[in-house]
Amino acid sequence: QVQLLESGGGLVQAGGSLRLSCAASGSILRINVMGWYRQAPGKQRELVARMISGGYTDYADSVKGRFTISRDNDKNTVYLEMNSLKSEDAAVYYCNTVVLSRGGRYLEVWGQGTLVTVSS
Repeated sequence: QVQLLESGGGLVQAGGSLRLSCAASGSILRINVMGWYRQAPGKQRELVARMISGGYTDYADSVKGRFTISRDNDKNTVYLEMNSLKSEDAAVYYCNTVVLSRGGRYLEVWGQGTLVTVSS
């Protein structure tokens, strides 16, 4: 079993900043991928940013230059620093991870989601 605990969502004015955190716990041997997706009302869930083992990062074009993903390997935690927030960034943000469990299985796990609201 692997669990994700997200925090950091909330209400922010356009142009402001928020930092999301997501901590993974449980039967983890290795984290292969850890990142963030988001889903706005009436839209499909989309990738925001992710980190792949080895340090490779991947960002949606819409957030490049504004959002930064980082990871604390000792804490199995990933962060998403969101700056210059726009109304179109408002969504439920979901943490996602792909891990190799101690049982030798690859598992994909989703967090419960944290709401980001951007006021104009």
